[in-house]
Amino acid sequence: MAQLKGTVVLAYSGGLDTSCILVWLKEQGYDVVAYLANIGQKEDFEAARKKALMLGAKKVYIEDVSREFVEEFIWPAVQANALYEDRYLLGTALARPCIARKLVEVARREGAQYVAHGATGKGNDQVRFELTCYALCPTIKVIAPWRLPEFYQRFPGRRELMDYAKTHSIPVPVTPQTPWSMDENLMHISYEAGILENPKVIDQGRRGSHRAQGVSCICSLIGNFTAGRPCHPPWPLHLSRHVTNAKDGATRCSALELFTYLNDIAGKHGVGRIDIVENRFVGMKSRGIYETPAGTILHHAHLDIEAFTMDREVRKIKQGLALKFSELVYNGFWHSPECEFLRQCIGRSQEGVVGTVRLSVFKGQVYVLGRESPRSLYNEELVSMNVQGDYEPADATGFININSLRSVGLRQDPSQAGGKAPS
Repeated sequence: MAQLKGTVVLAYSGGLDTSCILVWLKEQGYDVVAYLANIGQKEDFEAARKKALMLGAKKVYIEDVSREFVEEFIWPAVQANALYEDRYLLGTALARPCIARKLVEVARREGAQYVAHGATGKGNDQVRFELTCYALCPTIKVIAPWRLPEFYQRFPGRRELMDYAKTHSIPVPVTPQTPWSMDENLMHISYEAGILENPKVIDQGRRGSHRAQGVSCICSLIGNFTAGRPCHPPWPLHLSRHVTNAKDGATRCSALELFTYLNDIAGKHGVGRIDIVENRFVGMKSRGIYETPAGTILHHAHLDIEAFTMDREVRKIKQGLALKFSELVYNGFWHSPECEFLRQCIGRSQEGVVGTVRLSVFKGQVYVLGRESPRSLYNEELVSMNVQGDYEPADATGFININSLRSVGLRQDPSQAGGKAPS
């Protein structure tokens, strides 16, 4: 029996890696407290509790953090129009700081010196977990088995982990016939690893089909995304927002209920499925398959109402901030000073982003049908082709002439313009 080394709080999912890591940590002499966050994954949490205790955990914490995940992490990403490398809506990247924050809270509650996770030494999640832990508790010590030679030399691959699980009677959901990793939360389901590491292999999906039939549903989103003054935290949590199905009149109002409903109605029709190769923060490319139904609908809705209500030059600046925000979140810097600053700036930009967007969901696509807002900057009379309104068309001549000066000067023969040709 190894010498007792103290208590470690393990970010536990009940999957292959963390189940084996729980038993391995016991072998090394640690008392293990398992922490499982409910962030909307479809799981039998009571069965997960019993399994962790059976594997030797001295205590198991299971906490439902779904509401705060939506309001404190997903909403800011929607408001930022956050996309990593133009396509990825950051479902896993947003979940990790939410989980790690609670992991640190449990460690403090238990008086534990250590926290542990099952993220690999090649991926992004190790960075996300640990940067959050160190930001919130600088004295915490992190045990990352996949970076310890005594662990990864013993378990060079998933096959060896499955053999270990079999030897120690650890029930796991992964088999050699389905050797890929799946991670699920309210924001998305991701698939990677195993056979999916071959970029030519066709993906596996749960929520929908690429050949989805059309859904006769129009959703009217009343998105008062950040109406009112910024507060602390900078993302207002008590705003009027709801989604209505125009076909049956059903309305969902709370953040969690709204998100769950959109996941259901859009997910089963293949909305928000992407298969991409992305650049990990650690420097390598990886193939990821993501299903983000509700997030995709809200992304389209927010983009549309923002363009309708936000000043052009403010929006240009905000687009640059969104790009940096997405990069910081993907790389694990949610709790960094610069990311907190960006959330404040983006939050300030959203005060007037209020209104209704009507969308249809059809065969895996989201279509914007119309919008209205009390804070609209759209002037129907000014832009009309049928009414002159408060605009003098002749003024456009001077506008064009002034804006053409630079182009004309670049192409003009200096000898004709009285200038001196360059030597």
